[in-house]
Order: sequence, then C-alpha cells, then structure tokens
Amino acid sequence: MLQEIPRTQAAPEVPEITAEEAEAMARAVIRLFEKWNVSDAQAREILGGLAARTYARWKAGEPGRIDRDLTTRLSLLMGIHKGLRYLFSDPERGYDWVKKPNRGFGGRSPVETMAQGDIFSLARVRSYLDAERGGW
Repeated sequence: MLQEIPRTQAAPEVPEITAEEAEAMARAVIRLFEKWNVSDAQAREILGGLAARTYARWKAGEPGRIDRDLTTRLSLLMGIHKGLRYLFSDPERGYDWVKKPNRGFGGRSPVETMAQGDIFSLARVRSYLDAERGGW
C-alpha cells in the first residue's frame, strides 16, 4: 500500500546564509585556494577585489563581516569545489583541473576565468561543472 510522504517546505526556514556559515565558508575557501595553488592576487580578485590587508586577516582566521556579494562568491566557490569532487574521484585531479587551459573558457584556465573579478565568471565556472556532471 502506498503511503504519502509529507512534503517539505518550498522555502527554507532560514532563507539566508548565516554569519557563522559564511565564516566557515571563508575558512574553507582559504584552504581550497591553497589546494588550487592560487596566488594571493588571484584569490583577492576571485573574491571581488578584496584588499590585501583584508585577505591577510582572512588567512589569519579573522574574516570579519562578510557582505552578501562575498557570501554569494563563497557559495559559488563551494559549489565549484563540490562539482569537482563529483567529477574527479581523485581530489588532486580536481585541484589540478582549475589551473589547466580549457576550451570552454576560451583557452584560459578556470582560475584565470574566475580571477576576472566579476561574479558572473564564478557562476560560469560553476555552471560549466554542473553541466559536465549532468546537473542541467
């Protein structure tokens, strides 16, 4: 006999990323940039032109207040990381992928694409990975 499963709410109870979640993502992204061998200058551009002093504080574990734009960037980076983990069973291959030239990005590497600084470049890399794994 079939039994109806209660539906989940369409809108989450907490619609925004909390400050604690944003700080956790900031810490994770710093570690991710290390795995990707991203320079500080590239990392700051990927994060929307973060000031050198601010980025140094992030690396020291003190991200401070994270605004909506930066939270969105962090979320996209976590999605990129997740997509790479789905695509590559060996994490090192995923870490290496971001530095390799890719026809999908006009011959540039995904890191070079993301380091253009605009949020759309991050979204483009995320969408590419989602499409590669059949997410679209």
